[in-house]
Amino acid sequence: MYISNYRRRNEAVFLVFFIFLLICVSRLFFIQFFRSNYLTSIANKQHNQLVELEPRRGAIYDCNLKMQAFNMSLDSLYAVPNAIKNKEIVIRQLLPILGVERAYLQERLSRKKSFIWIARKLAPEKSEAIKKLNIKGLGFMKETKRIYPNSYLASHVIGFSGMDNLGLEGVERDFNRYLAGIPGWAVFLRDARLKKLDIWEKMVLPVDGLDLVLTIDEVIQYIAERELDKAFKSFHAKGASIIVMDPHTGRILAMASRPNYDLNHYSGVGKDAIRNRAICDLFEPGSVFKIVTASAALEEKKVKEEDAFFCENGSYRVAGRILHDHQSHGLLTFKQVIEESSNIGTVKVAQILGPDTIYRYLKAFGFGSKLGIDLSGEISGMIKPVRQWSKTSITAIPIGQEVGVTALQLASAISVIANGGQLMKPYIIDSVRDNQGQVIKQNKPALIRKVISVDTAMRIKKILTGAVEEGTGRLAKVSGFSAAGKTGTAQKLEANGAYSHNKFVASFIGFSPAEDPLLAIVVTVDEPHPVYFGGVVAAPVFQKVAGDAIRYLKGNEMPTVALAQ
Repeated sequence: MYISNYRRRNEAVFLVFFIFLLICVSRLFFIQFFRSNYLTSIANKQHNQLVELEPRRGAIYDCNLKMQAFNMSLDSLYAVPNAIKNKEIVIRQLLPILGVERAYLQERLSRKKSFIWIARKLAPEKSEAIKKLNIKGLGFMKETKRIYPNSYLASHVIGFSGMDNLGLEGVERDFNRYLAGIPGWAVFLRDARLKKLDIWEKMVLPVDGLDLVLTIDEVIQYIAERELDKAFKSFHAKGASIIVMDPHTGRILAMASRPNYDLNHYSGVGKDAIRNRAICDLFEPGSVFKIVTASAALEEKKVKEEDAFFCENGSYRVAGRILHDHQSHGLLTFKQVIEESSNIGTVKVAQILGPDTIYRYLKAFGFGSKLGIDLSGEISGMIKPVRQWSKTSITAIPIGQEVGVTALQLASAISVIANGGQLMKPYIIDSVRDNQGQVIKQNKPALIRKVISVDTAMRIKKILTGAVEEGTGRLAKVSGFSAAGKTGTAQKLEANGAYSHNKFVASFIGFSPAEDPLLAIVVTVDEPHPVYFGGVVAAPVFQKVAGDAIRYLKGNEMPTVALAQ
């Protein structure tokens, strides 16, 4: 009896263990064939870390290979929230170092994730302080931050890139495809504490971005911005712009706008400060536009420099409109009409030419269409076809009214006079190079069209030299060098379509030295006050920029005064 009971108990125990064994085998079978992929993925997440390998973003240089933008390697802090046991202690430790809101850290660390960014591109002293805490669940990855060593200089040309090194403004955005490079990736092993080991299983190396070389000259850019800044502040202007161009090639040596901003601290900067006014602001040019009428008259052989025009003592009624000069003139030669900027004399010349001829030369000089500069945002301006002219348009368009232009178009137009009659395509990118200095793409001067003859250009050049020496542009005289140019003072339109009596655009266009121009310069100042004449507001900017820049180019002098910000 006892033996029989003992045998049954043994069989029962055996049966229990056998059933347990079957259950274990079944479970293992299930795990092996139905859950293996899922569990493998969990293990891989715990012990393997997929890391994107950031390429080097290309640097940006000026024409003399002085660096304008580059990347610096910094630590970025991440967390593995699931591995942090006491989040409150970690938050208290990080708060004084990171200087962020408590709610921000609480929200980030409460997420059910195996990876979350806490702070990107930390200052070295902050990352060192956090490393000393040796907190489990926190780690660092190397990322690069874009640095602009000249901060404000050429901000509207260079632009900036965002946190993820994606270009957002200026050439940083327009040439992001060259600068950005191609990311790589690697799978790194992690230990039981989830710290990354310097052991990788698989890796695809990143392809570094290419470098940009601008046509901008850092020194000339500095000179131009220094003088533009003075005028902008002295005359309490709403805005201002300047372009310095090589008139023979179309190379932009300097381009600036006001207001401006610091490229290293662009967050929160308004659109008004970011806008590149030199290529995207439309305005009526006023008297600087008279160079087109004068060029057309000489090219078509309709007038000569000594031909006389009666300027009606400052008041001229035509087509129901009374036209005024800024001061009364009687009989003036054609040369004096341009030098003294007589509206009445210029309109009488335009009446001889006729609307069709005026319009043809406006288009030939590049107005009313984009010039194709390698910057986004360029506008075409506004030139009305002759069929849309009113009876009074012949009294307005030849003197720079009823038209809309950009500073870039004016720079190209005055370069036509300076270089002997050719409209050159403006450009601001010299070349694209790899990090070994090998040229991948090279820009070269490009002729858009021949506008006027060399003879006409030389004759207009003499007239514009007279405008500086004896006419309205006297304040543009360059010490030690000859200069040629034209002043402009244009009334702005009010909301009701009428011309304002207290809002003006003051401008000056010119080149120097007059006989063999090195530089063509355009200066525009929007709504200066209390003084608003182009000859007083803009001409002195030209004078100082031309003088200092030419002396620099000839190797005689370098500017030393710090740029006002």
